[in-house]
Amino acid sequence: MADQNSSYNEDSIRSLDWREHIRLRPGMYIGKLGDGSSMDDGIYILVKEVVDNCIDEYTMGFGKRVDIKIADGQVSIRDYGRGIPLGKVVDVVSKINTGAKYDSKAFQKSVGLNGVGTKAVNALSSYFKVESYREGKSKIAEFEKGVLIKEHKEAETTQANGTLVIFRPDDSVFKHYHFISEYVENQIWNYCFLNAGLTINYNGRNFLSKNGLLDLLTRKTNPETMRYPIVHLKGNDIEVAFTHTGDYGEDLYSFVNGQHTTQGGTHQAAFREAFVKVIRDFFKKDYDAADVRQSICAAVSVRVQEPVFESQTKTKLGSQNVWEQGPSMRTFVHDFLAKELDNFLHKNSAVAEALKKRIEQSERERKELSGIRKLANERAKKANLHNKKLRDCRIHLNDVPPSKSKDDFFQKQKESTIFITEGDSASGSITKSRNVESQAVFSLRGKPLNCFGLTKKVVYENEEFNLLQHALNIEEGLEDLRYNNIVIATDADVDGMHIRLLLMTFFLQFFPDLVRNGHVYILETPLFRVRNKQKTFYCYDEAEKQKAVKELGNKPEITRFKGLGEISPEEFALFIGEDMRKEPVLINQEEHIQKLLEYYMGKNTPQRQVFIIDNLRVEKDFVEEVV
Repeated sequence: MADQNSSYNEDSIRSLDWREHIRLRPGMYIGKLGDGSSMDDGIYILVKEVVDNCIDEYTMGFGKRVDIKIADGQVSIRDYGRGIPLGKVVDVVSKINTGAKYDSKAFQKSVGLNGVGTKAVNALSSYFKVESYREGKSKIAEFEKGVLIKEHKEAETTQANGTLVIFRPDDSVFKHYHFISEYVENQIWNYCFLNAGLTINYNGRNFLSKNGLLDLLTRKTNPETMRYPIVHLKGNDIEVAFTHTGDYGEDLYSFVNGQHTTQGGTHQAAFREAFVKVIRDFFKKDYDAADVRQSICAAVSVRVQEPVFESQTKTKLGSQNVWEQGPSMRTFVHDFLAKELDNFLHKNSAVAEALKKRIEQSERERKELSGIRKLANERAKKANLHNKKLRDCRIHLNDVPPSKSKDDFFQKQKESTIFITEGDSASGSITKSRNVESQAVFSLRGKPLNCFGLTKKVVYENEEFNLLQHALNIEEGLEDLRYNNIVIATDADVDGMHIRLLLMTFFLQFFPDLVRNGHVYILETPLFRVRNKQKTFYCYDEAEKQKAVKELGNKPEITRFKGLGEISPEEFALFIGEDMRKEPVLINQEEHIQKLLEYYMGKNTPQRQVFIIDNLRVEKDFVEEVV
């Protein structure tokens, strides 16, 4: 409700300079802030914005190498392109709407077109330094939070042409931030796959792809589960690769001008639609679209002039023509597949037959499940999910409130979280302390079933799995996923670790896209509370405890939390708010899901117990006694 007494006059109108606007509304420029535990957190967008410029140089034919170093929270990125014109070094990183990408002759089919990227990095960094090397001369400028603190005079140099950017994200904006190397490496691999021949050196390790999207899928899939060799098709401004596997789900990677569009867009939608149509036409059978795309692993890359993205972070391509006065994206992708894929299948009958068998297998499985699914859906309704199992939040990802702006909605969407926990006391504490606007709680009843090696039939026959599937709204895939963050919240003991493994097995076995796309996390809660009358510390490991004891001195009171239920709701609110610590569940891209599951959940109980003990954050002697 607006304050009726507030005045609206000339004094209410403010003009912000570029730096103030970015720092006041950082989410508009780099998405969610975060601490680095999510792959789409802002610190990775900062890295991407600088690297995008290096990639644009490579795309235009200048420089075949990029050097990236990240250590102690500081980032260094060096390309060997043309170098920023020396007289414009300061302007390019500190004046909005300043850059070369407005000139289509200098940069064609570029990633960054609006001249904002490096300015956002500059404004959101506690320290930012840019050096340009060009034809034997160099120019250096240094900034703090976007404010120029030192502009060096031009000087002679022996450095090869190019640009060096060094920055440290502002920890007043990105609280407790840390870079997860797997996320950075994944970004780098995508750049390499989309720019075959480019070498990126990251912290001393070279990344290089010679075969583009073929290499991407080779890395993402296990040859033992592929139903046919990867199909790789290339044309003018488009590249496609795909295969079918034995996994559940639909694993799609889409790119525009070398930019990984994690939220898809018109090019990804066009591929999904066109692929189904071409397959139907080739086999002259009206297959269900879900059967055609079930278990597919595919990548599509397009290059377009002046791409229109739905946000500054460039994760979703908007509607547009491929070229000015040219075909729509839908027509462009369809025409390419209608010719190239159809020709390929006619020339490769063995692949066509294997593809047909995989589709028909998916069709049989879907029909076998149809009756079970119907009964399961009825049971879920009778179970009164939202009263007994799920304490929902007010934000639903598939409901856009008409009173909210798109930017506001997408920001809320990214914050939406569901905690999966076990036991009445733990779920009660989280329920009382959560943010009801964006955080939901799903309460498990005992340990979930070990579903390793079981078919998807168990998802509908097991009440816990069926209700969890309905709570997340993932029965038909991730498009209607209700919560962006799925946080497993269990006790830091042997039983808690086992429950984590069982839940991760469920997700990896039947909904691997949830993990691949960075939606699943483990909640970290403190093991100790160390306090005196003046101050309280919550410590997540033994080292933090010892540090707190040393700081407080005089024998402080030390409490060890043995379970989530022992933490009061008032204290829990401190651990699931802005400073929540959560670790992402990551899959090593070079390991396959089924091999991981076989190791952790197969018939190797002693090995699994060793893993549990080695990865617990509590005292070893206590754990070994329990085991």
